[in-house]
Amino acid sequence: MDDTQILCGEHLCNTYARLPVVFKRGEGCRLWDEAGREYLDFVAGIAVCNLGHCDPGVTEVVCRQAATLVHVSNLYYTRPQVDLAAELTRLSFADKVFLSNSGAEANEAAIKLARKYSKDRHGEGRFHIITMKESFHGRTLATLSATGQPKVHKGFEPLVEGFSFVEFNSLPAVEAAVTERTCAVMVEPIQGEGGINLPAPGYLAGLKELCLRRNLLLIFDEVQVGMGRTGSLFAHQAEGVAPDVMTLAKALGNGLPIGAMLATNKAASAFVPGTHATTFGGNPLVTAAALHVLKRIADPAFLEEVQDKGQYFRGRLEELKTRHSAAVRGVRGRGLMVGLELTAPGAKVVEACLARGFVINCTHDTVLRFVPPLVVEKPHIDALVRALDEVLTEVTP
Repeated sequence: MDDTQILCGEHLCNTYARLPVVFKRGEGCRLWDEAGREYLDFVAGIAVCNLGHCDPGVTEVVCRQAATLVHVSNLYYTRPQVDLAAELTRLSFADKVFLSNSGAEANEAAIKLARKYSKDRHGEGRFHIITMKESFHGRTLATLSATGQPKVHKGFEPLVEGFSFVEFNSLPAVEAAVTERTCAVMVEPIQGEGGINLPAPGYLAGLKELCLRRNLLLIFDEVQVGMGRTGSLFAHQAEGVAPDVMTLAKALGNGLPIGAMLATNKAASAFVPGTHATTFGGNPLVTAAALHVLKRIADPAFLEEVQDKGQYFRGRLEELKTRHSAAVRGVRGRGLMVGLELTAPGAKVVEACLARGFVINCTHDTVLRFVPPLVVEKPHIDALVRALDEVLTEVTP
């Protein structure tokens, strides 16, 4: 154990089960540790560095803006913030944007907006939100209360009132959960932390129809699946369904902390001066960077490459599944959000891949989650699959 790891144990709260590596430098799809060893990164900061580490274009924008204006607060106008909001609305269903610092904050804003909108339109008592089992919406008290995973609730009871959980992909379960107190349905178009769970055909469209029929807001949490990750700029676009509210974060800043809540004019009308705010959210530094990132990822040619590489990746993993049928239960995903479901816990596979110079991740205990930079190349994918082939041969009984 080196001094960085020792100092971490001495001075940082013990909230992460960190892997035994200290990263010092990054470039594109590669990382280097303090000893100079090179790794191929298939985590991308948990679906954050979609343009890769230390992208020259992002770096140039950040340096220029940092030398111009970093922060003045939202008591005043700044052009980078307005330009980003204008581009987000141009590229989406939305009319208005609230900018924050993280995905949890964006989801917190969406929850507050749904409650305020319903109170304005329907009066007191209509504040419940239906979310999905195995969902993940954040770590603040409200967003962990909205998360459909009991393990993240443990120790923080009593939770915030007003959330109920139903099975993902079950329209009848959502319908049955709606009461006179329900104001919204909140769902990830593809569940990430829950194990890369894709929506069944017609599921998102069915939620939209239900929400329209029952006068509910439909909220799509695209914090992990948005910004080109699935091969379309926003994951719901592949389903041809638009929500009333959408949240973004992670890849929007390619590593800088930024979140966004997007809404239609109708939904956004519930927010007026004094109802919600943030000190740092939408400052000139992060919004200048995010605008650059957004314009590059929104390029149709870029998104077509993501689709092509994602299809290639899943194909290679299907070949791996054939060779390791005892260890691999299935392959699923869309674009470059890919899951390899194992028949046993995946922690040992993650550790063995790290030892071979590949950074991967396991979620939901048995699902290897691959969310590499969107600039990953097919030879990188081939190298990972070869490493996985070796590792699965070693760890399979």
